[in-house]
Amino acid sequence: MSSERRLRLFIYARILVSFLFLVATLILEYQNSFVVTERFQPGVIRLMAFSFVFSIISLFILKKRKFIQFVTNLQVIWDLSFVTVLVLFTGGILSPYSFLYLLSIMIAGMLLGRRQALYTASLCGILYGTILDFQYFGYLSFIGLGQEEARQVGALQLFYTISFNLIAFGLTAFVTGLLAERAHVSEEALQRSSIDYSELAQLNSAIVAYSESGLLTTTVTGRIRVFNPYAEAIVGLSQSDAYDKQIESIFPQLSDHFFPSKDSKKLEFEFRAPDGTAVTLGYRVAPFTDSEGKLNGYIVNFRDITNIRQMETALKKADRLAALGELSARMAHEIRNPLAALCGSVQLLSSSADIKEADARLLTIVTREAERLEGLISEFLLYARPAKPQMERIELQSFVEDEFHFLANDRRFVNITLHNLVTNPVEVAVDRNQLHQVMINLLQNSADAMSEKGEIRIECRTTSSAVSIIISDTGAGITKDAAQHVFEPFWTTKPAGTGLGLAISYRIIEAHGGTLSVDTPADGGSRFVISLPLP
Repeated sequence: MSSERRLRLFIYARILVSFLFLVATLILEYQNSFVVTERFQPGVIRLMAFSFVFSIISLFILKKRKFIQFVTNLQVIWDLSFVTVLVLFTGGILSPYSFLYLLSIMIAGMLLGRRQALYTASLCGILYGTILDFQYFGYLSFIGLGQEEARQVGALQLFYTISFNLIAFGLTAFVTGLLAERAHVSEEALQRSSIDYSELAQLNSAIVAYSESGLLTTTVTGRIRVFNPYAEAIVGLSQSDAYDKQIESIFPQLSDHFFPSKDSKKLEFEFRAPDGTAVTLGYRVAPFTDSEGKLNGYIVNFRDITNIRQMETALKKADRLAALGELSARMAHEIRNPLAALCGSVQLLSSSADIKEADARLLTIVTREAERLEGLISEFLLYARPAKPQMERIELQSFVEDEFHFLANDRRFVNITLHNLVTNPVEVAVDRNQLHQVMINLLQNSADAMSEKGEIRIECRTTSSAVSIIISDTGAGITKDAAQHVFEPFWTTKPAGTGLGLAISYRIIEAHGGTLSVDTPADGGSRFVISLPLP
């Protein structure tokens, strides 16, 4: 308890005691049983009334904190003065209120400490001894305290009374001061402990609030209690909305893995975000207990690991494609050399004058297929070793418009509506010809995925480090299994396709330091995302 609060409680108590004393004095006066002269009865009443008023004034002064020490010292002085005057008004040596000196000493010890309590005890002894001595020798007759009462007590008894009171005052000061100091030390230790707990609670709240992972706690039955801001952002529910909900109602995938007997291993599951995006959440569940070791609930820590899994998939795919590219380059060179010899031999045979018409027709077929094989090998080499990009800054919106004009006469786009949703002035640093090749390839694939009519939308999103070009269509979409192989060479779902278009596009974007990905949105169709670093 602070000294200010202790002083305030003491003043409240004095107000109550003064009021009770005042009432008691009036009752005693009414019954004519007061052990004082008629002369001093009104003085006692005024003293009690003044004590009551003084306590009220002190309470108002205490509102200004700079006067706390002054008010504290004033209370001790007033108590001594009050008790001394009260003893004088109520018979001196015969006064029944001399015990109030003990209360004054205890109050001084509680408010000011042991040293001040000893000073107060000494002053109480001096004041009380002076009153008895002066009364004994007749120096207080002018206020109605005759020496007859003191003479009747006797000098020896008077000496014993003063001595015993001095001892009582000293012991009271010592014990009160000792207890007050111990209480003060205990209060300081408790305050430090309370501050530590407060800081710890604040620190825990800050950790939970600013944690870069989702954190929630549940009861033993799985009802949610804590739900931090990261979890709110992932799920789309506030703490108040999620409170007391069953965890299975928010994360149905946890129903089979909940209530572990000990810390669970790191697991993961697919979760559909409020915007429809599929995210991968890695999580861990751990039980927590109360102070008695009884199970109190569970802590669920989770985090969006979608980007990590995408990067792992991209790295595996890049390694696989790199290996295929190296093998493809070597095979292409090995095939091209005998193919060149074959084409030369066919041309020599075709130039002969006596060749039959049927043979000439077969040689023409061989030449045509050889040329097609040569073109396929050229594409294969383009995939295996794409040309180094010649970077230039282009404005994305106008570039997309040029691509739409380029496809205006393509019969595959007759019943397809093209939407350029790139509205902000965004620039990217790319090889214009290579990006044109990628965009045409992706747009034609989207058109082939729509049998009769549909829509293709191109939009742009920017972050602090990258620009994403998003090409989405209303076609049949692509399965999750197909998305794992769509950028591999010679993998295709088209009857007449070579399976190199998307593979070459992937390598081109990769050479630009970006990524090319595909998925199927919740509303259908397919969506290709070209991510390029900001220039």
